[in-house]
Amino acid sequence: MFISASAAEAAVIQRVDVRGANRVGAEAVRSNLTIQPGKSFSNTDIDDSVKQLYDTGYFSDVKISVSGGTLVVTVEEAQLINQVVFNGNRKIKDDKLAAVVKTQSSGAYNETQIQADIQAIKDAYAATGRSEVDVTTQVVPLGQGRVNLAFVVNEGDRTKIDSINFVGNNAYSSGRLASVIATKRSNFLSFLTRKDVYNADKLKADEEALRQFYYNRGYADFRIVSSDAAFDEATNKYTLTFNIEEGPRYDFGAVSVQSTVQGIDGAQLQGLVRTREGQVYNAKEVQQSMEAISDQVASAGYPFARVTPRGNRDLNNNTIGVEYLVDQGEKAYVERIEIRGNSRTRDYVIRREFDMSEGDAFNQQMITKAKRRLEALGYFSTVNISTQPGSSPDRVVVVVDVQDQATGSFGIGAGYAAGGDGLLLEASIEEKNFLGRGQYIKVSAGGGEEGSRSYGLNFTEPYFLGYRLAVGFDINHSQTSSNENYDYEENNVVLRATAPITEDLATTFRYNYKQMKYDPSNALSDLSTPYQDLVNNSPWVKSSVSQTLTYNTLDDMILPREGIYASVTQEIAGLGGDSQFYKLYGKARYYRLLADDADIIGSVAGSAGYVVGFGKDLNVFDQFTLTNGDIRGFENKGIGPRVGGGPDDPLGGTTYFTVSAEATFPLPAFPRDFGLRGAVFADAGTLFGNKVNVSGAEYVNGEDASLRASVGVGIVWNSPFGALRVDYAIPVLKEDYDKVQNFKFGINNQF
Repeated sequence: MFISASAAEAAVIQRVDVRGANRVGAEAVRSNLTIQPGKSFSNTDIDDSVKQLYDTGYFSDVKISVSGGTLVVTVEEAQLINQVVFNGNRKIKDDKLAAVVKTQSSGAYNETQIQADIQAIKDAYAATGRSEVDVTTQVVPLGQGRVNLAFVVNEGDRTKIDSINFVGNNAYSSGRLASVIATKRSNFLSFLTRKDVYNADKLKADEEALRQFYYNRGYADFRIVSSDAAFDEATNKYTLTFNIEEGPRYDFGAVSVQSTVQGIDGAQLQGLVRTREGQVYNAKEVQQSMEAISDQVASAGYPFARVTPRGNRDLNNNTIGVEYLVDQGEKAYVERIEIRGNSRTRDYVIRREFDMSEGDAFNQQMITKAKRRLEALGYFSTVNISTQPGSSPDRVVVVVDVQDQATGSFGIGAGYAAGGDGLLLEASIEEKNFLGRGQYIKVSAGGGEEGSRSYGLNFTEPYFLGYRLAVGFDINHSQTSSNENYDYEENNVVLRATAPITEDLATTFRYNYKQMKYDPSNALSDLSTPYQDLVNNSPWVKSSVSQTLTYNTLDDMILPREGIYASVTQEIAGLGGDSQFYKLYGKARYYRLLADDADIIGSVAGSAGYVVGFGKDLNVFDQFTLTNGDIRGFENKGIGPRVGGGPDDPLGGTTYFTVSAEATFPLPAFPRDFGLRGAVFADAGTLFGNKVNVSGAEYVNGEDASLRASVGVGIVWNSPFGALRVDYAIPVLKEDYDKVQNFKFGINNQF
C-alpha cells in the first residue's frame, strides 16, 4: 500500500537509515533516493524518493520519515517470482505467450504489471478471433519471499463474423465491396485463413480500403458515415455494418503544374503528371504524380520544395481540375524516427524502407512512399505514420506505429501429369520475415505416384550489406522414374541478386548451375539417337549466367485487376559444362477490369524466345520446350520438333511464340469472399527450329512454324493452400504428332 511521506522537520539530514531491505540491500535503496546527507531537501524530495523506490518494482510498501538528523527509510520487499507458467492455453503455445508478457522469472512481483500482462494475453487471443477469453492468475508461495506465478487461460470459443452489410451503396454491389475489405464472413475454412477475426484496428483498415477503392474510381466525395460491429453473445458472432455515402463520380478537368520556386519551371514538370483531362478521377494517380514531381525537384537541389495538389470542382460537369503547386516549404529536418508496436520485426527492417534518416530534410512524399513500402512487405496488419514537433521549430519527429502479423505459412499443392508422374503433391514451409530480420526462406518437398521426388531450399536477404539489393540462392533436387527407358535426376543451384532501377523496374543477375543424370532403367532400343547420347554420356552439366529485367505495375500479386507484369531474360552458357549457347526470351501479361462491379477481369499475354549455339550443335536440354501452361490443351513437351519413325521423342525447339487471352469472373453460386472464380480462355503459339544432332533418325516432325491453338474454360480457387486451378481445353489447331491433354490441374501461376 502506498503511504505518503511525512513532513520533514529538518532541512538537512546527516545520515540515511534503511530498514527492511534484506534481499535488495541498503545501498540499492540509497541509490534511488533524491535526498543526500548534508544537502537541503523538501517534502517534494521525499515524495519523489518514495515514487522512485516504487518505480523500481522491488518494493510493495515504502515509508520515509525524519528523526532528528536521520532519514529513516522503511521498505517492505516485493515477492520475487521464481517461475512464470501458463495453464489452459492450447491455441497459443507457451513460448508465444512468454513473448507477450513482461513479467519474467527472477523479477519482482508487481500487481500493476501483471494486470497489464493479463490484458496483453487477451489481446493476443483477440487477434486469433477469441475475444471472450478469460485470464486469471494463481500465486504459489515458496517461502523466503519467492513465489510461482501461473496465468490461467480459459480460451472459450472463437468468435465469428455472421454477415457484412453495406448501406448506401448504389454504384457497386455489396458483393464487390466485400471483396475490397480484408475482413471476411466465416466459412468452413476460416480456421485456416483467420480472415473472419474482428478487431477495431482491422475495422479501421477496412474503412480506409473502402475509401481508396472509391477515391480511385472517381468518387472524391465518398465518406463513411459510420461503421458498426454488433456482437451477439448467444451465437458468439459479429455483424459488421458500413453506412456509406458515395456521392457523384468525377472526371479530371484541366491539369497543370505551377511553380513559385526560382529555377523550377512548372511546364517542364508537366510530363511527370499521370493525370489527364477527361479521364476518371483517380486519387492514386494524383499521389503518384505528386511523388514523381517531388523526386524530380529534390534531385534538382531543392529538398524543401513542397508539392501540393489544388482541386477545382465543377459541380455542373462533375469534373475536378487539378493544379500541382510547387512552392518552397518550411525548412524542417527529421530529428528522429520513432518506431512503436513492433514486437517481432527489428527496427532496422522498418527504418530501411525510408529514403530519409535522422538529420535529413523532411519530405512528406517520402513518408507516403515509405508507408506504401511497409504495407507491401506483408509483415504488418496495420501501418500508421504520423509526425510530432521536435525539440525546435525546424525539427520533426516521425512516429511509425505498426502491428506485426503472422508471416509464416504452410502450403500444400497438388497437380496431375497425365501419362507421366500421375498425381503430384508438394508441401512447403515459408517464412517471409525470418527471425524478424525481413529475410525470406522456404523449404519444400514433393513427390509423385511413379517415384518422382523433389526438394527445394530458397533464401533471400532483401537488403544485402545495407543496400536495397536482394541477394539469395535457390537449391533444388528432383528425380523421376516415369520414363520407361531411363531415370532422370537433376540438381540445380542458382545464385541471384536483384537491384531496383525504379519503383516499377528491377534487374536480376543470376549464376545457374545444373547437373543432369540419365540412368537407364530398361533396354534403350526405343530411344532416339539424341536421347541415347544423353544416357550414354551422363551426367551432364550446364553452367550459365543470366540477366533479367522485370517490369511490374500490378495492383495485387494474388488477384491482379489492373497493371502489367513483364520480364525479358538473356542467358549465356559456356562457363564450363557441356552447354554453349545464347538465349533471349521474355513474357508479358496485361490486366484490365472489364466490368468493375461484376469484377470481370480480362488479360492478354504474349511470350517469345530464341536460342543459338556457339559453333556446335545444341543439346536436347538446351532447346526450349513448352508446358501445358503455355498452350493449354497440350501435354508438357507436347508440341514442337519430335523424332519420327518410332521413338517419338521431343527435341524442343530454337524458337517459340505464344499469345493468350483470358477473362475471369466470380462464380455466381458462391460468395465472392470464398475466392472461387470461373475462366474462359484462348491460347495460341508455336515452337519450331532444331539444332540438335539427329543423325540416325528417319525424320523429324515439327521443324516448321505450324500454329497451334486451343480454347477452354477453367475454375480458379484462391484457397488457403494457394491458388488452385482446373482447366479443360480443346485444341482447335494441331498436328497429328502433337500430344493432347485436355485436363490440367495444379497451382495457378500466370506470371
